[in-house]
Amino acid sequence: MRLPDAAAPLALKRAAVVLALTASHDGDDTAFLLTKRASNLRAHRGQWALPGGRCDAGETPVEAALRELDEELALKLPADAVLGLLDDYPTRSGYLITPVVVWAASSDAIVPNPDEVASVHRIALDTIERDDAFDFTDIPESSRRVIRFHHQMSVIHAPTAALIYQFREVLAGRHTRVTDLEQPVFAWK
Repeated sequence: MRLPDAAAPLALKRAAVVLALTASHDGDDTAFLLTKRASNLRAHRGQWALPGGRCDAGETPVEAALRELDEELALKLPADAVLGLLDDYPTRSGYLITPVVVWAASSDAIVPNPDEVASVHRIALDTIERDDAFDFTDIPESSRRVIRFHHQMSVIHAPTAALIYQFREVLAGRHTRVTDLEQPVFAWK
């Protein structure tokens, strides 16, 4: 399978995810919200993910991201909570994901929707700043590097790992693109 051409993003279905920044558990640091998808979902069940999903007809990525955040975590944020966007990421499964960065000051009221979310986690930003937080590996099916994010005892793959990595690079003041980073074969469906 060949990744869709960057010149043909209109052929991909639009989707959006939210990188929701909030206070860490102890309140001394900033964290972002990461979910573990419910095991009963049709696609990507049980995987780590940023809250998000497909854009509805006529919906902008920002509108979709805020709607999905509300649907998945009962976290309703206004449009002025949006801090910015990261680069669109084309997936092998046919989506063009727009990452939307938001400030979620009221994240204490999170209620995960059990139909979509098995658990929600606050990941402190210093976690993604560690030298060993990310690594890259090769797979025989692609000439592109596969990115992985190591968190506690879990390995989180692209697209989620790629989007978190780009956010880390933005925080460090580095201009880094991630569309050339590969996903593992299991995520190609």
